[in-house]
Amino acid sequence: MTAFTRTQIATAFLLSSVVLIVVGCGPGETRVDRGTRDGILHMGNDTEPQDLDPHIVTGFPEHKILSALFEGLVSLDPETLEPVPGVAETWEESEDGLEYTFHLRDDAHWCNGDPVTAHDFAYAWERILSPRLGSEYAYMLHVIENTKPFNEGEIADFSEVGVEVVDDHTLEVTLENPTPYFLSMHIHYTFFPVHQATIEAHGAMDERGTEWTRAGNMVSNGPFRLAEWRPNAVIRVARNEHYWDNDTVSLNGIAFYPIDSLQTEERSFRSGELHWTGDVPINRIDWHRRNNPEALEIHPFFGTYYFRFNVTEPPLDDPKVRRAFAMAIDREAIVENITRADEEPAPNLTPPAAGYEARTGIPYDVEKARELLAEAGYPNGEGLPAVELLYNTSENHRMIAEALQNMWRENINARVSLVNQDWAVYLSSMHNLDYQIARSGWIGDVLDPINFLECFVSGGGNNRTGYSSEEYDALIQAARREPDEERRLEILQDAEAVLMEDAPIAPLYFYTRKNLRHPDLRGFTPNVLGYVSYKHLYLEPSEEDPSA
Repeated sequence: MTAFTRTQIATAFLLSSVVLIVVGCGPGETRVDRGTRDGILHMGNDTEPQDLDPHIVTGFPEHKILSALFEGLVSLDPETLEPVPGVAETWEESEDGLEYTFHLRDDAHWCNGDPVTAHDFAYAWERILSPRLGSEYAYMLHVIENTKPFNEGEIADFSEVGVEVVDDHTLEVTLENPTPYFLSMHIHYTFFPVHQATIEAHGAMDERGTEWTRAGNMVSNGPFRLAEWRPNAVIRVARNEHYWDNDTVSLNGIAFYPIDSLQTEERSFRSGELHWTGDVPINRIDWHRRNNPEALEIHPFFGTYYFRFNVTEPPLDDPKVRRAFAMAIDREAIVENITRADEEPAPNLTPPAAGYEARTGIPYDVEKARELLAEAGYPNGEGLPAVELLYNTSENHRMIAEALQNMWRENINARVSLVNQDWAVYLSSMHNLDYQIARSGWIGDVLDPINFLECFVSGGGNNRTGYSSEEYDALIQAARREPDEERRLEILQDAEAVLMEDAPIAPLYFYTRKNLRHPDLRGFTPNVLGYVSYKHLYLEPSEEDPSA
C-alpha cells in the first residue's frame, strides 16, 4: 500500500471517529467539554509516532508523548529551564565538572509499583549504547566517559564506561570532558530509564521493534502510563498512580491524536475536538490573528527548518552545486509571504543562543549561485540532472517545497520534482540516504549550539547526508574538550563556518512554535525548547469560545 493511500485511510478513520464521538456526547457537548469535565486533555500530535521506544525514536512528535510517560534523573523548570529534581532528589558535581553523583528518591516507582533504582538507568544507558540496537541518538551519551568506544564496539565491557551503580539509590557518572549542559540533557528521551524485566519479557536487551512498547505491556515511570495505542487514530495515557509526584498531577489522562493534515487538525480545534494543536496551517495564521487571537500562540522556538543534500549522489556530491542551490533560496520571501509566523530567515544552522552567534552563513545571491553552477560544469543550468525533493506529509511542508521548486527553476534553471511520504517512510528514506534533497528540521534538545552542530560529524546518527569532513570533526571534538566557555563557542563558530562552506544542508528559517490552545487548558509555560511539564497542566472551564 502506498504512503499516500495509508494517509488517506488514516485521515478518514480519524474523521469518522470524530463523528462517532460527537454523536455520543450530550446535546451541544463537545469532546473538549467532556475532556475538561473529566480531566482528559485532547491534543494534536502532528503525525503517527515512529515508535514509543525512547532508545529508537528520533522525532519531536515522539518526544511529546514520551515526556508524559517517562522521567529522567533531572527535569527542568519550564519557565527558567534551570535543572530541578526528577527521579534524582539531589546531586553533587565535582569541582572539575567531570563527576556527578545522583541520589535517587526513595519514593520513585514504575507504573507497576516496582521501585525505580540506579540499576534501571545504568541498564537503559547500556541498552541505548549497544551497537546492535543501532540507536541514532546514542551519540548524545558520548559525553560520558568511554561511551563512544563502547557504542562503536571497541570495548565490550560496560563496566569500563563512566557509569557506576553505588547502590540502589546512588549513581555516579564520570564525563569525558566538562559539559556545562549535562544536567539539562536528562529531559531528552535518550537519558530516560527503561524497565529491564519488561524489555526482556518481549525480546533481547538490544532488539528493536519488540512488543514491549504496546499498551498493556509498557511499564513507564513518568506522571502517566500508556493506556491505549490505536495506530493512526489515538494514543491515550492515563495517570500513573505510582508516580512519586502524583499529588502535583491534575490531569487524569491525555489523548494524543496523530493528525497529518493540519487543515483537519485546525477544523477539529474549531469544532471543539481538541484542546491543543500540534501546529497551525500556514494559510490559517492570519485568519486566527484577526478572528481568534486568544487561541493563537506563537512563541520563539530553539529550532531550524532546513533542507539536507545527499552528498553521495551526483550532482549533489559537488559542494559548488549544493551551495548554488542554497544560495538560490530567497529566505526573506518565504518567511514574509509563506510561513508568516514571525520566523527569522536562517543563513546558518544554529539559532541565536546566549553567547553564540554564527560568524558566517549562506546568503541569497542568485548571480553567485549561477557562477557556482557554471564552475561545476552546468552553465545556465544546462546539463544539470533533474533532482527530487522529499518532504513528509504536511500542507505547510508542501507549500514551502513548492516555493523552493519555483525559486530553483527561475533562479538557476534547475528541474526539481516533489516527493511526499508519510512520517515513518520519510524517516526511513533519510536514514538509508534514499533521497536527493530532503526537508528537515532540528529542535534543540539542550540550549547549546553544539547540539545542532554535532549532528553532522562523520557517521553521526542524525547526519543523514553522507557528509564527512576531518576538519569539521576535529573542531567539534576540540569544542567538546575546551574548558573555557568563550573559546569553546569560538571553536563552534569555526566549525559552523566549515559546515556552511561545504553546504551539506541549506538552512531556511529559525522556527517559532505555533499552536491553537483552548482557554480551558491552563498551567502551560512557553519556553524556547518547547518543553512541556505535563504534571503542571490542568483543565478548568472558561467562558471564552475559541471556535469563533
